[in-house]
Amino acid sequence: MLELSILGFLYEEPLHGYELKARIQGLSGHIRPVSDGALYPAITRLVKAGLVEQRTEPGSGAAPRRILSLTEAGRADLQARLRNPKEVEITDGQRFFTLLSFLRHLPDRAEQAAVLRRRQDFLDTPASFFYRDGEPVRAEEAPDLFRQGMLRIARATGTEEKQWLTEAIASLEG
Repeated sequence: MLELSILGFLYEEPLHGYELKARIQGLSGHIRPVSDGALYPAITRLVKAGLVEQRTEPGSGAAPRRILSLTEAGRADLQARLRNPKEVEITDGQRFFTLLSFLRHLPDRAEQAAVLRRRQDFLDTPASFFYRDGEPVRAEEAPDLFRQGMLRIARATGTEEKQWLTEAIASLEG
């Protein structure tokens, strides 16, 4: 998800590392904070792959800044990642939100709708945090107040997300 975030934010405009890190932090928040030890090696990999280029500009102080921008190959790679996300990018809520935040960069509305349909299909499959005899446990069946709360919150969130997905797909296809 880190590489997708880097490519997505650089698709919008060139940034220096500090700005890029701040935007990624804002997107992932406290759930998955990004460290310099993860960010800069990822940037280096993308530069070596020809997806990102960097140039040095004078900084506002004494230190020069490295400005990062997306290459044409990087733009194409981002669109390929958006067009065909990994299964975990559909099933994991935080990863899906990252994907969703850049899906507008995929120019084909039908391809955007196809990604949303994959998420919709995933959400339509009965699931739970807890199982009994191979069956998902519903909130009403949970043994304690706290698991009931988890399941009720997840159900409410899932219901709202399903409604939004239905509306978004109709909008994209209509």
